[in-house]
Amino acid sequence: MTPPASRRHDPDRDPGLQPERTRLAWRRTTLSGTVVAVLAVKTGLHGGASAAGVVACALCCVLWLGFLSVAHRRIRTLAATGAPAAFAPRHAAAAVLCTVAMAVCGAALVL
Repeated sequence: MTPPASRRHDPDRDPGLQPERTRLAWRRTTLSGTVVAVLAVKTGLHGGASAAGVVACALCCVLWLGFLSVAHRRIRTLAATGAPAAFAPRHAAAAVLCTVAMAVCGAALVL
């Protein structure tokens, strides 16, 4: 039985492409998070600043900065080495936590 195409060894494959695609995906995700944070601030402060809106905006900004830190660290790792190390579980958990918490804050601002 032959392995699927995704698992076969291809001598023409450039091993640098996967880290590059992953680095670009981190950049796109960071840009999306930036847009979400800006829209959250705009929504939270629209029609006057309430205490809850300011707190939600501040929390979104802190979460965005946390995600930006994790993403920047991963982008540097991917760019620095030919074969990057595996993504640390604590960094992955931090990225997921920031993303989910930012989504919850955004939903709270809309409702």
